[in-house]
Amino acid sequence: MPGLPGLLDPGVRRIACAGEVAGYLDWDHAAAGFDDSELSDPACGEVLLYSSGTTGKPKGVKRATMTRPYDSADPRLAALMQTCTRDTVFLSTSPLYHSAPFRYACAVLATGGTLIVMKRFEPEQALALIERHQCTASLWVPTMFSRMLRLPDAVKRRYQLLSMTLAVHGAAPCPVYVKEAMIAWWGPVLYEVYAGTEGVGACGITSQEWLLHKGSVGRSTQAPIHILDDEWHALPAGQVGMIFFEGTGNFSYHGDAAKTEKVTSPQGWRTYGDLGYVDAEGYLYLTGRKSFTIITGGVNVYPQEVEDVLGAHPAVADCAVFGIPDEDLGEQVKAVVQTVAPHDAGPELGQELIAWCRSKLSAIKCPKTIDFDPALPREPNGKLYKLPLQQRYARR
Repeated sequence: MPGLPGLLDPGVRRIACAGEVAGYLDWDHAAAGFDDSELSDPACGEVLLYSSGTTGKPKGVKRATMTRPYDSADPRLAALMQTCTRDTVFLSTSPLYHSAPFRYACAVLATGGTLIVMKRFEPEQALALIERHQCTASLWVPTMFSRMLRLPDAVKRRYQLLSMTLAVHGAAPCPVYVKEAMIAWWGPVLYEVYAGTEGVGACGITSQEWLLHKGSVGRSTQAPIHILDDEWHALPAGQVGMIFFEGTGNFSYHGDAAKTEKVTSPQGWRTYGDLGYVDAEGYLYLTGRKSFTIITGGVNVYPQEVEDVLGAHPAVADCAVFGIPDEDLGEQVKAVVQTVAPHDAGPELGQELIAWCRSKLSAIKCPKTIDFDPALPREPNGKLYKLPLQQRYARR
């Protein structure tokens, strides 16, 4: 559909598979020059996807090549394809080189649905595309929710969104206040997924479940979850440790055997590198990445909790919390904030935000100082690159 804003650039080559269509190449004509004899080795290849690299360089996730025929369905798409039909109109808001957008796009196309791909995410444009194409399903990250929620009420009321019956989100923890606001706006259509490129394991939770277990990313949909301490001992419900999944994750990091070993427990279980805990009913709660846990005065501080509090302040558009060196405490809690209105940034707001945190958290968890940045380093898929920020302050 040439010229529609938010879609791929007009002028790209398009191919029609159902006869002649003006402006499109005919498939039969385009394929006529290719050899159509059977392949001597028809086994399907394997996609080498890369992790997002939020804690370092992106890592190639290498899997054994499948022995299935090249023209057979990918079994890993089976679950996603069950949520799609020919009537599905799917809005993809993130780059297709990331695993989740790629897999969902493949599933939609494999079932004959309609795929709408945004070139780049813009909050109001996303709402306009939902209304224009009557989108029924979509894929998001929490940052996108936050940016849509910050649109003026008059803008949000301008668009009809009742066609949306499934809004999948993941890639990063969603603050409770953000998800509450989205459910209030869109209804109970949100479905949260905790998973990763490595395929170590997955959790899922519906809106209805989440309202009873706020903050959870759901229960495992594949294999048992184990929460382990630093000595590889299992921890009981309610205690924070490294999250491992049993019996999954048959992969290796391309060219990095040491990294592969690092994410594998002695029991053979695999982890994404996240910390969290399960409740008595088996619902998983994330507290952050192990590599970003702040140890200040011997106390563990999990940045996600602090970021959720800071992000709820009306002047804050985005924030990052991490540890920086401290001669007395070992590390101190540092926050970098992007404000909604750039002119608000300054010492006065910094003190207000520290007081805001102190009213909701114990003093040890609160930032000692707050700096401001006009734009935090985020990937197009919404993931925050915290490591460059941390390194910036470590060099000071």
